[in-house]
Amino acid sequence: MTGVESPAYVPGHGLLSGRTAVVTAAAGAGIGGATARRFLEEGARVLISDAHARRLKEYEAELAGEFGADAVGAVPCDVTDEGQVRTLFDTAVREHGRLDIVVNNAGLGGTAELVDMTDDQWSRVLDVTLNGTFRCTRAALRSFRASPDGGVIVNNASVVGWRAQAGQAHYAAAKAGVMALTRCAAIEAAGYGVRVNAVSPSLAMHPHLVKVTSPELLEELTAREAFGRYAEPWEVANVIVFLASGYSSYMTGEIVSVSSQHA
Repeated sequence: MTGVESPAYVPGHGLLSGRTAVVTAAAGAGIGGATARRFLEEGARVLISDAHARRLKEYEAELAGEFGADAVGAVPCDVTDEGQVRTLFDTAVREHGRLDIVVNNAGLGGTAELVDMTDDQWSRVLDVTLNGTFRCTRAALRSFRASPDGGVIVNNASVVGWRAQAGQAHYAAAKAGVMALTRCAAIEAAGYGVRVNAVSPSLAMHPHLVKVTSPELLEELTAREAFGRYAEPWEVANVIVFLASGYSSYMTGEIVSVSSQHA
């Protein structure tokens, strides 16, 4: 199948003006980094975090050079560490006076057949991808519950949470858990004006990831997609912007597929 070319980059429209956001796993070229950039383009102040402190600092400097030092900050955070999660959220409120949006993007993949998978492989993927989302969602809800303005949470799930894929039992279980967590959190938080949704991408690639993916595998994966190509990270970020903005004010507990492979 011949792939459809990527569309032109969509300019910002001020959809998040005056709002403060935290984005996890946002130290580079993937969905988290693209989301941080898109939020800044939409007028938000953004606190980025990542477990890789050096890359995080470099990306903070890059964004600050484009959008101004007052618009972006960075706090290293390993989402498997509750103390670091608390520090991240305390910093957001202390430095900006408020918190409006949280994007839980941190996740860890891997490939292993279940019959050979070790406890450590299973637990590590679940701890980062599911437990990390739980810790950050809990911290966000505690902050939002105390705010008269409520807030918005957007989690990053995956189409693998819906469909089976060999070698991905741990990742699929974690992402299915993120979906269930999203729905339950949405019901619990609706009473204090908080919306919780998730995006579910399939194949979102960036140049660094393309370099470490074999051409054969990349061809096989893109052939499954309706457009015959992988998504640009900013295309997923655009949907996150929508879910974080007032345009989705009546949506909560939803898992939005950013792919044709939702079943």
